[in-house]
Amino acid sequence: MSNISKAYLKLVDIAGKSKANASTLPDTEEIQHLWSGVGFSMGGQRYVAPLGEVAEILTLPDFTVVPGVKSWVKGIANVRGRLLPIMDLMGFLQRPSQQQLRTRRLLVIDEGELYSGLLVDELYGMQHFPADELVEYVAEEHEETQQFIQGGYRREDELWKIFSLRIIAANPDFLHVAL
Repeated sequence: MSNISKAYLKLVDIAGKSKANASTLPDTEEIQHLWSGVGFSMGGQRYVAPLGEVAEILTLPDFTVVPGVKSWVKGIANVRGRLLPIMDLMGFLQRPSQQQLRTRRLLVIDEGELYSGLLVDELYGMQHFPADELVEYVAEEHEETQQFIQGGYRREDELWKIFSLRIIAANPDFLHVAL
């Protein structure tokens, strides 16, 4: 044993103590899959748009009113060199908003040929829900809105209704803005 260095013996001792005091690996945890979206409100009710359907979120930029369009088309803005039509989602759904125009926010749709900003009352940012807790059918109290609701998620006592921007982007009434 005289041929074995003291440093080596010290390392063997440290390794033994480390193994004796090491905690075990954690048990395998079940991975919870989450569904994510952008939370917003309209008329005091909470909605969430699927994350993949929201191109960006903006404060209301300066815009120019466009004559000869429906009242829910607020105008057009130049956003980084692109013309962005600004649509009042509440107005389109025949629901009045109680929020001041400048305090409202835009959810931007960029679906194929459609590039448009939808005015909503408030934004709540990213929302995450356990994917397996989807409520497949959610009754909407406003008939005009029901066709855009794709289920929902409950969090505590609140129901977040999934509002599909893709469905509204394909809606002929939404696409026809001229008077």
